[in-house]
Amino acid sequence: MVMPLSMRKTIHLQLFLVFALLPFFGEAQQQNSAYDEALAKALGADDYGMKMYTFVLLTTGEHTPEDQAVVAAAFAGHMANINRLAQEGKLLVAGPFGPNGDAMRGIFIFDSADTDEVRTWLADDPAISEGLLKASLYPWYGSAALPLYLETSEKIWKVKP
Repeated sequence: MVMPLSMRKTIHLQLFLVFALLPFFGEAQQQNSAYDEALAKALGADDYGMKMYTFVLLTTGEHTPEDQAVVAAAFAGHMANINRLAQEGKLLVAGPFGPNGDAMRGIFIFDSADTDEVRTWLADDPAISEGLLKASLYPWYGSAALPLYLETSEKIWKVKP
């Protein structure tokens, strides 16, 4: 059986495209010569060096006490909770936003993919539990090397916040 010319041209075009594009797809799957399997495993990395975390966006809460002593106490407890969670290795990144018109106050990134677990850790934060801050939790996929940031961050501050 002889194939029609149009079908042969289509097959030739398909084969050409497969072989022409094959090197590009091979590049996307290139192996890393510096890959450290033990380190990747210790950090919980997937094949791409990534893992799931919980990202917390802190915004201005519904409660705005007029008594500044109440606000000061809540934020002192907030900072104590941040320091405790960081020392326990649960909280990897924390920091405030600069002034903005969107009520954005700060972020946390936790070394846990379980948002329910993180929610229990945040329950001990008086600024959140008293409604001065609102915490919105999101699953976040980032570099598994993020926990290594804490070790370095401890070496560069002069005055403890």
